[in-house]
Amino acid sequence: MPHPFNIAVLASTKGTDLQAIIDEIKIGKLDVNLKIVISDKKNAYALERARNQGFQAIFINPKSKTREQFDREMLEILKKNEIDLIVLIGFMRILSPVFIKTYRNRVINVHPALIPKFSGPSFFGGNVHKAVIKSGDKETGCTFHFVTEKCDEGPIILQKKVAVEPNDTPETLKEKVQTLEKKWYPEVIRWIQEGKVRAKNKNMR
Repeated sequence: MPHPFNIAVLASTKGTDLQAIIDEIKIGKLDVNLKIVISDKKNAYALERARNQGFQAIFINPKSKTREQFDREMLEILKKNEIDLIVLIGFMRILSPVFIKTYRNRVINVHPALIPKFSGPSFFGGNVHKAVIKSGDKETGCTFHFVTEKCDEGPIILQKKVAVEPNDTPETLKEKVQTLEKKWYPEVIRWIQEGKVRAKNKNMR
C-alpha cells in the first residue's frame, strides 16, 4: 500500500501560510500528511504553531555550520520522514545545490511579488513590499514556483495579483498578499499531489 503524500515545511518566521495548510488538513480538504516543520530560528512561531497543533517541529541550529552542513542535517531528517514535497514558508536561507539536487522538482516556494519583478536574493520579507510601493506599480501579488539553484528563478506554478492602492503601506500590502498566499498555497500543494503540475511544465495556470 503506498504511503500517504508526506510534506515537510521549512520556515523561519511566523508561519502564517502554514496555518492555512494545517486548517485544510484538519478539515480533510487537503489530504496530505504534514510530517515535520523545520526551522533555522529557535524562536520562530512556526515551530510553536506546529507543536501546539500536534505536528512534529524541529529547530536546527545553523551556528558554525556551512550551508552544506546545515542542509545535510535537514536532508537526513527529511529522508527519514519519507518526504514527497518540501514547502518553503518564509524560509530565510538559500538552499544549497546538494539539497536542490536531492529533491529536484520537489521543493516549492511562494514569493511575495510577481516574479520576475522584485525577486532575487536582495528581495525578501518587507523589502519586497517597500520596493513595490516605491516603484509606483499599480499591482503586485504572489508567485508560487519550484525552487532551483538560482534564487526565485524556478518554473512558475501560479501567480495571483492584487491592486496597489494609493493609500497602501508595506504593511497593508503584506496583508493583501498574504491573504492570496493563504488561499492558494493549499491548492498548489493539492495540484502537485494530484500530478496536475510538474516542474518541466513552465506554463502558468
